[in-house]
Amino acid sequence: MNRAIRRVGILMMTLVVLLLANDSYIQGINADGYANNPFNLRRLYDQYSVRRGLVTAADGTVLASSAPTSDKLKYLRTYANGPLYAPVTGYYSVTSGAHGLEYAENEVLNGSDPRLELRRLTDLTSGATAGGDVQLTIDPKVQAAAYDTMVRDGFTGAAVAIQPSTGQILGMVSVPSYDPNKLATHDTAAAQSAYNGYDPQSVTSPLINQAVSQAYAPGSTFKLVVSAAALSAGVDDENTPNLPAAPRITLPGTSTTLENFDGETCPQSVDGQVSMKTALAYSCNTAFATLAGQVGASGLSAQAAKFGFGSSDLTVPLGVVSSCVGPSSGGNCLNIPNGAAGLYQSGIGQLDVQETPLQDAMIAATIANGGKEMRPQLVKALQAPDLSDIEGFTPQTLNSEVISPDVAATLTQMMEASESHSGMAGKNPAITIASKTGTAEHGPDPKNVQPYGWYVAFAPATNPQIAVAVVVTSGGHLDLATVGAQVAGPVGRAMINAAVG
Repeated sequence: MNRAIRRVGILMMTLVVLLLANDSYIQGINADGYANNPFNLRRLYDQYSVRRGLVTAADGTVLASSAPTSDKLKYLRTYANGPLYAPVTGYYSVTSGAHGLEYAENEVLNGSDPRLELRRLTDLTSGATAGGDVQLTIDPKVQAAAYDTMVRDGFTGAAVAIQPSTGQILGMVSVPSYDPNKLATHDTAAAQSAYNGYDPQSVTSPLINQAVSQAYAPGSTFKLVVSAAALSAGVDDENTPNLPAAPRITLPGTSTTLENFDGETCPQSVDGQVSMKTALAYSCNTAFATLAGQVGASGLSAQAAKFGFGSSDLTVPLGVVSSCVGPSSGGNCLNIPNGAAGLYQSGIGQLDVQETPLQDAMIAATIANGGKEMRPQLVKALQAPDLSDIEGFTPQTLNSEVISPDVAATLTQMMEASESHSGMAGKNPAITIASKTGTAEHGPDPKNVQPYGWYVAFAPATNPQIAVAVVVTSGGHLDLATVGAQVAGPVGRAMINAAVG
């Protein structure tokens, strides 16, 4: 009898130990896993019991807000002018979670940020629960100018505008865009259907913010980096005609030729030679390929790195993919492949050179700011529900001297000359613009694919208030005849006019 009781006792103790172990695992080791499980309705109800904070533009325009409902999810996230601001705000969805600024500033918006702890204690006593607000640096006029122009002309692509002296992002557009309201609906079937309809796995999905999450061949806009490297190292000056004006040259060590646009001879040559300033103004490939060869691979990569190429940790606070001058290898994408021939091709922004529109805007902003590169930033202020600031915007320097003030001044003059050859569409004659256009071939069959059209600029040239970068990846009526000046130029000037015109 005692033996039977002892066995039962041991069994009971074993069961108690197993229960305690299981409880410890559930409440300790795997607590976060259960809490964050998407099928955990309690978690979902908790999230939607808080009035999520506002997202506003720099002038106070409300971009995202939360409206009370009568269903179990107490608040519905709504977006004013959703497609216009979607690349920035992102979305907050029952089925697919948070994205964009909704994700990057989630703790402030849902009230869980430690700096809002005192407010949460007040909410416990009052019964009201609310998150903090996020004020962006976006200027609605600049944002609308870029978006409306691109949609009107049937373009896909992206546009970014930066205030050179502070790094504040005044506009960030990606087209095609999407309506975040369709993803925010509490009807889970409708939300999932909308998400699937935006083809989230495709590289051309509207859900992708092309301004920061995609990098493209920059074409001739990369000649600004080549010019900066040559001027900084004393390899060449802007006025001496010592670069080939020939319509085509043979790449070193190959039988492959590289030619100017439409096979033209670079204008204003002296004994078959042109200056760097002339070559930039007319975007002469043969001259800049040769100049890149004179700068050297290490010199060109080093200058690109100063501008921000190769960086993998930049956030605005949206994540930003790396811009590269070569293929990624071991976390490094600053090595230019294929020897001298590859260097020549890279010197005109082709081969493996890839840039985000944000990076190209940063280059223009850095030149405009006398060679000092400011950290780009989308958030102007984080605010408690009572509108008191919990964090304000402070300009931060990324690199105090990417180029010298003298080199920046020279590049500005060169870019002013380039603007004079970039068409008149959308130009306000009262505003002096410094710019560079680009047309980039891409894909496995580049001669039969619409090229990318680029435009980077800042204005006014003598007192810059805005720097812009635009890439048109497809659309419009020009197709294979697409050039940056004709497609991207009017979009960039629309942003400039909205800011200072």
